[in-house]
Amino acid sequence: MTKHLFLAGAMACGLLASPAFAQDKWTVRPEWVRAHESFLASDALQGRGSATRDEAIAAAYVAAQFEGFGLKTAPGMQGYLQPATIVRATLKGASLVSGSINVPQIGVLVGAAEGTGGKSVVFAGTDPAALPAGEVVLASGDPDIMAMYRAAGRKGVKLLVLRQSAKTDAMVKAMGGQPRMPTFLDGAPKEPRTVVAVVPAAQFDALARTPGADVQVRLDVARETSITTNAIGWLPGTDPKAGVILLTAHLDHLGVRSDGVIMHGANDDASGTTAVLELARALAAGKPMKRGVLFVAYGAEEIGGMGSTWFGMHPPVPLADMVANIEFEMIGAQDPKLPAGQMMMTGFERSNLGETLKSHGALVGPDPYPEQHFFERSDNYSLALQGVVAHTISGWAVIPTYHTPQDDLASLDIAFMTRAIQSLVEPIRSLANSADKPEWKPGGRPGSR
Repeated sequence: MTKHLFLAGAMACGLLASPAFAQDKWTVRPEWVRAHESFLASDALQGRGSATRDEAIAAAYVAAQFEGFGLKTAPGMQGYLQPATIVRATLKGASLVSGSINVPQIGVLVGAAEGTGGKSVVFAGTDPAALPAGEVVLASGDPDIMAMYRAAGRKGVKLLVLRQSAKTDAMVKAMGGQPRMPTFLDGAPKEPRTVVAVVPAAQFDALARTPGADVQVRLDVARETSITTNAIGWLPGTDPKAGVILLTAHLDHLGVRSDGVIMHGANDDASGTTAVLELARALAAGKPMKRGVLFVAYGAEEIGGMGSTWFGMHPPVPLADMVANIEFEMIGAQDPKLPAGQMMMTGFERSNLGETLKSHGALVGPDPYPEQHFFERSDNYSLALQGVVAHTISGWAVIPTYHTPQDDLASLDIAFMTRAIQSLVEPIRSLANSADKPEWKPGGRPGSR
């Protein structure tokens, strides 16, 4: 009688009828994939703008799913959410002083959180490669502005001063009159930043006649704070010494455009977040594994990888214990350059992780766009720089809907996503039960070449 009641109850709940609950093989279901996307990329979440209330709702949804799947809170955390404070700087005004030269109002193309300056060097050329090193460079040669800015950053220039011209006026107009100002994490070390200022021709010429003089730019900066949120779930392993696997994606997108259009971000990166969720569901439902697995959905990736940076500064387990990080980014469509069903892994040739996953059935292969440097352009990179074997898995990385209003639910290939996620379940489970540790190949670790 008891046996019959149990069987009837199990059948009523669908446990025996669903292949997802079979012990020998987990099945990712397309309706689960669509359900996550239908919420994360919905009008209700308004494009999940970085460090907004909508991003926080998305993080709360992911956290609730983690808890529902049976994941634990990560070591040292009281809940499933990891907040961080973001500071956005806005420029109210800028001036320049050098000896008797006082310019009370100057243009700024790229600003900083505070003023800067130093001894000046005059450069009349236009070739960025020839830009001299120095604290302050006065560039009079009407150069390619952005190329010169990048060169100045590489050479540690604090302040790049440009002579006002039609080219600088066009740049100001193209930027809507608003300088590019920094956004940074409160409590994080500030990255060196080159300020780019534009000075009227007469005052610039006066500055150029006194090379070596001290030049200072004063910036009147306002600061606005907001909160970004990471969602973190923890699946403990049976062997605390075996290390931890980190599975990640970013949950934010571009929010609402100034014209009121919602940027839904169904592919970028609700699709990656969905992958993390469904892998969490699959792995939590199986037998305990040797290695622990951390599942993280980062906030504020779109404004500079803020969530992943904060996580890297405050990991719930030491970075030294992380044997691998797999980031999921834009897995919502098939890349026409790749074999049917296959995703790409950025930096595939840098380590043996991709080969290991592929040997166990993962539908992954090399990145067909090496010239795009995707390895360095996703949340995996901040951890790779710290030595963690970290890569990003993507679908069609150069899809035409990227950062457009057309990146919505209708543009997704749910069948491709489902098959792609399915292909990763057993390879990741195998990695979590393995004694082998993924390794960088010679010269593969960032900074080692």
